[in-house]
Amino acid sequence: MEEKSVESIQNLKSKIQNSMNWFYAFWKFSRPHTIIGTSFSVWGLYLIVISLFSSHSLLSPLGSWIACLCGNVYIVGLNQLEDIEIDKINKPHLPLASGEFTLQMGQIIVVITGISALLLAGIQGPFLLGMVGISLAIGTAYSLPPIRLKRFPFWAALCIFAVRGAIVNLGLFLHFSWVWQQNQSIPPAVWILTLFIIMFTFAIAIFKDIPDLEGDRQYNIITFTIKLGQQAVFNLARWVITICYLGMIVVAVLPGIGVNSIFLIISHLLLLGIMWWRSQDVNLEDQSAIANFYQFIWKLFFLEYLLFPLACLLD
Repeated sequence: MEEKSVESIQNLKSKIQNSMNWFYAFWKFSRPHTIIGTSFSVWGLYLIVISLFSSHSLLSPLGSWIACLCGNVYIVGLNQLEDIEIDKINKPHLPLASGEFTLQMGQIIVVITGISALLLAGIQGPFLLGMVGISLAIGTAYSLPPIRLKRFPFWAALCIFAVRGAIVNLGLFLHFSWVWQQNQSIPPAVWILTLFIIMFTFAIAIFKDIPDLEGDRQYNIITFTIKLGQQAVFNLARWVITICYLGMIVVAVLPGIGVNSIFLIISHLLLLGIMWWRSQDVNLEDQSAIANFYQFIWKLFFLEYLLFPLACLLD
């Protein structure tokens, strides 16, 4: 009896460990930085809407958030399904490239999350369905042959900042406005945030290919890094981010925007200084240094969805 009890405990531990390994692999498959970015987008727009309308409901953003997360996993998962051989060179830690997930498992996850995203969005309203549907269509065209827009640097960048910048921000605002039966004209604050995110996402889009130079070159994926060189793209990304912050500082002093000018100016000057300070130590010959700075840029992206809504709430 004692031996059976020990064996049962060991089997239970093994099952728990296998489950934990699967969920960790799924977390990597979902590309955590994009999941966090999507989450900040949804809740950031929700806070902006709260600053404009007096009525609000916690249920609305929760449903929108889940639908957007499912769409996020579909898009990044489809990209991994089509890039397994490239990822074995550029990102060998990803589940499909490392063998943690089989091709069939990846396909099942992508199909389930894609269908779930559309169903959940459709239940909640036409604007959310339109936003999610357009995002999934662009994500599919980005990765899937024969279109596979990621092969072309201009179209690849356009796909990323169109979804992250314009479609998500404007779509979420219109959705929340529709849910609360409010005036659906888009206010200046939302347009300003949208323009900022479009430009910032362009910097992310061109920077993300810097560490992927070798794999992209071998598989004929033409990126700005291959065409212009690592240093040129690195410098371009820094200056695009600089323009974003300086533009937000200028906008902060304009009347009728609906933001706390002092808070917005101080916070963006501080982040701009930190960005340039961090960028001075990046060695473009060191893959880990490039990856760390790339993740730092994503953190700046996350912060904007916290700082700008706070500036709206503090006005």
